[in-house]
Amino acid sequence: MGNNGNGKKIFAGANNLILGERVCESIEFPLSDSVTEFFPDGEILVRLREDVRGKDCYIIVSTCNPVNDNLMELYIFIDALKRASARQVVAVMPYYGYGRQDRKDKGRTPITAKLVANQVVSAGADRVVTVDLHAAQIQGFFDIPVDHLHSAPIFVNYFKSIREELGDLTLVSPDVGNVKVAEGYANALDADLAIINKRRKSGTEIDMDSQIIGEVAGKNILMVDDMISTAGTVCKAAEICLDNGAKGVMVSATHPLFVGEAIDRLSSPHISKVIISDTIPAANRPDVIEHLGDKLVELSIAPMLGEAITRIHEDRSISALFEGTTGAKR
Repeated sequence: MGNNGNGKKIFAGANNLILGERVCESIEFPLSDSVTEFFPDGEILVRLREDVRGKDCYIIVSTCNPVNDNLMELYIFIDALKRASARQVVAVMPYYGYGRQDRKDKGRTPITAKLVANQVVSAGADRVVTVDLHAAQIQGFFDIPVDHLHSAPIFVNYFKSIREELGDLTLVSPDVGNVKVAEGYANALDADLAIINKRRKSGTEIDMDSQIIGEVAGKNILMVDDMISTAGTVCKAAEICLDNGAKGVMVSATHPLFVGEAIDRLSSPHISKVIISDTIPAANRPDVIEHLGDKLVELSIAPMLGEAITRIHEDRSISALFEGTTGAKR
């Protein structure tokens, strides 16, 4: 992609300006100027206020709520850059919306994660950067290079910094699909591992077996996952752990979607601490900060994204950032 540091531009979507500014601050590079207009009928218009001809352009858009507006803005952003003669366009999608619809688990259902990948490519993106995909195989849905970044090193470093106060620690995976990640954390933190069985009935309803594989009695519990949506899974798992004699429960997730009853559930005394990243900045959600207060800890992925953008622009390895770290989900 070229090695001229002056040959790149970094933009951010209308709902992603906070994260965009943090990324640019981390590499001491200015956020490029653009404006996104939302018309009364729902149409979106992106205006670029800088010359991008011959530049490598990076667009930071987490496709979280409002998912469809953010996705449409991303497609229009890509189109605007290509028509303005940008040399390369990289879609930086810290949170990849529709990532849970990654396979046909029932008849007559779509694979929307693949559809979104097709649309990103069709819009003109030359590369994608994303963080902690719900399923690693989504990388294969794209016909362009994908850099799949992992937040685990950021979270592990934080937990190591408070390891002494965590005491006798057990990592609990609230579902079988997340065991590999939980095991990686357990090894990194010299902790035990336990698993709770979960069966999802629908997008909002889950069924959890109260039987735990592993020991939680008398332990401090840490649950890690790629996302917290309605918080039904982690809060039910926390109740099960406490019913089985756990001292306390902390939950951690890369992507804080926090929809539906999530904030009320996480405010429960069952949860002592909620550790998240800013793929979806808490500053975008004053209600989250207000209700969770001191139990909320936000870790920034901005330096990692900034380093990844720099490495891509300078044709340097991305995978070298994650050698020896915990594994990806599935």
